[in-house]
Amino acid sequence: MQRGSAFDCCLRVLALRDHAEAELRRKLERKGYQEEEVEASVARLKELGYLDDLRFARSFAASQLRNGKGYGVRLKMELARRGVAAAIVDEVLGELAQEYGESELLAQVMERRYASFDPTTATDKEKRKVIGYLQRKGFSLGAIFKKLDGRACGDD
Repeated sequence: MQRGSAFDCCLRVLALRDHAEAELRRKLERKGYQEEEVEASVARLKELGYLDDLRFARSFAASQLRNGKGYGVRLKMELARRGVAAAIVDEVLGELAQEYGESELLAQVMERRYASFDPTTATDKEKRKVIGYLQRKGFSLGAIFKKLDGRACGDD
């Protein structure tokens, strides 16, 4: 059901949060707007600076990293799912990798989610659960094992 023009709809959607261009296009198409109207609205929004995939990707990825919701492969997958071009994803992840180190973010997630976890006393099942969770968040297996070995040795 349409309420007003596609451009008005875009403004309402973007007022709530920033979107990737492809994400916004999908929303408009689901609402039944014609392709020509969608194209014109998206072009106008880009011209005004309201729609920028690079800005969206930086903001989204930084937020995900700060909140421990994803890293590496997970972030790449989430941005691709939202329709951000691979070149932009690679650029943003490269920039953020310098600002946010994997080991520091992994330590934050471990502290927040598994503060009482001790690998020296944990069962294999508990270790698999923690490792699986961290892998699903996008952390590399090498970094996870390094972190768990460091905890086991008391290097924290």
